[in-house]
Amino acid sequence: MPLSALSLSSLSSNVNFPSYNRTTHAPGVVHLGLGAFHRAHQAMVFDQLLASGDTRWGIHGVGMTRPDLVKQLRSQDGLYAVRVADGQGVRWQVPGALWRMNVAATERDAVVQAIAAPTTRWVTLTVTEKGYTPALGQLLLDGLRLRQQAGLPGVTVASCDNLQGNGHKLQALVKAEIPAKDMTAQDAELLRWLDAQCAFPCSMVDRIVPAATPEVTAAAQEALGLQDHCALSTEGFWEWVIEDRFADPTDSALLQSAGVRVTGDVHSYEEAKLRMLNGSHTAMALMGAITGRPFIASCIGVPHIRTFVHQLMGREVAPHLSRSDWAEYRDALIARFGNPYLKHSVHQIATDSSQKIPQRWPPSVLGQIAQGASFEHHALAAAVFVRYTLAVDEHGQAYTLNDPQAESLMVLGATQRTEPEACVRALLSREDLWGSALPQHSGWIARVTHWHQQVLLHGVDAAVQQLLTTTP
Repeated sequence: MPLSALSLSSLSSNVNFPSYNRTTHAPGVVHLGLGAFHRAHQAMVFDQLLASGDTRWGIHGVGMTRPDLVKQLRSQDGLYAVRVADGQGVRWQVPGALWRMNVAATERDAVVQAIAAPTTRWVTLTVTEKGYTPALGQLLLDGLRLRQQAGLPGVTVASCDNLQGNGHKLQALVKAEIPAKDMTAQDAELLRWLDAQCAFPCSMVDRIVPAATPEVTAAAQEALGLQDHCALSTEGFWEWVIEDRFADPTDSALLQSAGVRVTGDVHSYEEAKLRMLNGSHTAMALMGAITGRPFIASCIGVPHIRTFVHQLMGREVAPHLSRSDWAEYRDALIARFGNPYLKHSVHQIATDSSQKIPQRWPPSVLGQIAQGASFEHHALAAAVFVRYTLAVDEHGQAYTLNDPQAESLMVLGATQRTEPEACVRALLSREDLWGSALPQHSGWIARVTHWHQQVLLHGVDAAVQQLLTTTP
């Protein structure tokens, strides 16, 4: 029997599932980007608020391009199981916050109408870094324009993606779709309404949520006694830090009651996550892809990679963070990376590396350069990225570069066997990857070139071990 609203009552008592009414009220949240991360993070926070008796947090979920996922979730009445596993044990939960679903690519008008619905109070987004396009800005603006024209109040529009200053970027993206030249009176009024009534808070979200696997599907079947083709696995840890900037100020206390950190200083948490968690994640994912290690836990379980990551965070990232508890955060991250239940695919994490690296590595490297300090760990990570563009691992197995820049990266990467130094220089000259300063820094180029040579000649593991023995 499949998981659905009808079969909920057959779940065993050790599975937490929604007892609140999911059909009487209209959703209050429109979420864009109905992937695994949202369903195992914000949706579980909203589920907690619904369980407390506040009926305003049901979700109208929008898959941006995946009709298969939306179709499957619809067949299960928006229900799915989440395995939460860490050192304290394993528990299963069925969140009930997902009430309605659409696909933006094929049902755009329904999404616009959902944003404009009188009951909608929040719009949240997990569309990944590459999703912040003019088309997204226009989609949001169309819905918000309908609200304004209908005389409805504004909403909180919260980006939950790994972009620094994501609230500011999202607000600018939406406003950019209002023509600055020859602006009509209606456009000017809409702009005033956006500024006065809508809130675009910055936020940072943190929870490791791997893509769904057959193993999780099978484990869900055993735990639930039901078929669930949308089951997910995650860790016990989660963090949501959001700026105290809401269309409805009373939301601040509500979110805090559910465990969300509401603060005026999102930046310190945001930069720590981007540079420590995400930065080391990318480095390990690229190493794993090249060495044939399938999961992050497979990488952090290797002593020299574990030491490399510990030193990367402690020596080259932490000196430039404003988060005061960085040492505890680092140690917690290393424990989280080793969670055997997560099976977080290195190739999943390596996806879109060209979009991720600019935010994750250069700020720390530039900070080290400014202090006259070593940046060897980041130089080796950059060399591993260059090697990754060969698209074949050290065992001769080909892999796919799933990246918007895949074609240009592979064209450059293909030259590294015959012209390694020229290849490194060409990739390091790209300002879209490294910013404007690093491509001009001869010391940086020299050290990446050195480590790239070691990786090509001796392999990733030997290069990491060499770094650990030669770096004081």
